[in-house]
Amino acid sequence: MAVNSPNSPRQKMINLMYLVFIGMLALNVSTEVLDGFELVEESLLRSVKSSTQRNDRIFEDLKGYFAANEEKTKAWYEKGDHVKNRTDSLFNYIQDLKTRIVKKSDGKDGDTEKLKHADDLNAAYEIMFERGKNDGAKLKSEINSYREYVISMVSNPSIQEIIKNNLSTEPSRKAKENKQTWEESLFGQMPVAAAVTLLTKLQNDIRYAEGEVLSDLVKNIDVRDFRVNKVEPFVIPQSQVVMRGGSYQADIVLSAQDSTQRPRVFVNDKYLPDEANGHFTVGTGSTGTFPVKGYIEMPQPDGGLKQYPFSTQYNVVEPNATVASLLMNVMYPGIENELKIAVPGIPSHNVTATMTNGTLTRKNDDIWIARPAKAGTEAIISVQAKMADGKIQDMTKNTFKVKSLPTPSIFLMTTDAKGNPEKFEGGALGKSTLLGLNGITVAIDDGLLNIPFTVLRFETTVTDKMGYDAKEVANNARFTHNQKAIMRDLARVKRLLIRSVVARGPDGSERTLKAPLEIIVN
Repeated sequence: MAVNSPNSPRQKMINLMYLVFIGMLALNVSTEVLDGFELVEESLLRSVKSSTQRNDRIFEDLKGYFAANEEKTKAWYEKGDHVKNRTDSLFNYIQDLKTRIVKKSDGKDGDTEKLKHADDLNAAYEIMFERGKNDGAKLKSEINSYREYVISMVSNPSIQEIIKNNLSTEPSRKAKENKQTWEESLFGQMPVAAAVTLLTKLQNDIRYAEGEVLSDLVKNIDVRDFRVNKVEPFVIPQSQVVMRGGSYQADIVLSAQDSTQRPRVFVNDKYLPDEANGHFTVGTGSTGTFPVKGYIEMPQPDGGLKQYPFSTQYNVVEPNATVASLLMNVMYPGIENELKIAVPGIPSHNVTATMTNGTLTRKNDDIWIARPAKAGTEAIISVQAKMADGKIQDMTKNTFKVKSLPTPSIFLMTTDAKGNPEKFEGGALGKSTLLGLNGITVAIDDGLLNIPFTVLRFETTVTDKMGYDAKEVANNARFTHNQKAIMRDLARVKRLLIRSVVARGPDGSERTLKAPLEIIVN
């Protein structure tokens, strides 16, 4: 079967050459430009010839399918025959325009492939806009009609777009500025060489469109033509696992069945009515494993009947769902508590959940975010699932305790010998390292939770030479200028205490940390 290759490199080259020479024409109708149009015309004619031969081969394949099986292919063959006739009609009309233009410039013996007066600027205008006929407007109308007809026959959106662009009759931006129609911009004051090349390009574009339609029609026949060496029945369930109270549903089909032959289906010793179209439904009142078996009865060419047996089973289980906190079996207000919510055998998009004492939103397929409103109470997560029959079923309810966030700790963020971040929670610390820090950090960072707090104030305390405590207070997490000055004066093994830290958590509560952070200057 012939294969159509849209937008081949050769076709792209032809389109590019066409655009280049149109641009050159706007500058000067020189001998070199006219020679260039002759080169483009020769290339286009070769492309037209190749496309015509290819399309003829595709149509012969279509005729072959029609001869082999008229009943299955009649609709596709008739469409192909119609598009071929319509394409030939438009192609021949354009060829007639080319001939009339050339004879207008070269006389009655003018040949469209051997131009004598290629630079004639009047012939194309006189033919395309001849008083009383106006073939320019007629050509535009014919192309518009043909374009919409062909696009409706092609199923591939990308091919539709190519055809739409190739056969567009929308005036260019320049033409709109000059208040010209599509046909006036192409054939008004256009030399014969350019006009003939433009018309040949249109012929090439409609042959391309014809080829795409014919290829699509042959493809449709291939899709609908069953070519098999094995016939086998199948039971296709919506799910092998069914919740009690729902229903088990399955499609029972014979693979490669012919639409001209209607099989009969018998399942669990009962005939499945024709109007069911092989769709089997049975209720589920109890849990357990249940069989689905029977046979499909198919008429044979000799008038007899052949049975194709099938057998499968399905499981009915109690309604169930999994609701698991990804942190622990508690929730905290003020932060995003991640939960995994899943129902076995049910797609995630068919699972919904609600929450008391807060809000619950889906993050992705199975992960949800719970935001409890108040600590010291409980939050109940209720899960529902949409079953295969469309019914909404309650699955489970899970209760979580809502607690206040744990007390955070104070630490300094330093780096190890390799430059990796490291928490300092007290003990010996180099003076240069201490002076290089901007401030303190307060957070819950225990390997399970990682929750920063906002520092409202803290104080540093050192014992001076007289034995008195020297205190400095900061009203945020950063060391003050005075605190930095005290640090610079600290001698080796002197102690610096960071204490009286007040911080606000994401839940809005303020915490006063009693345990100080002790630093021994190393």
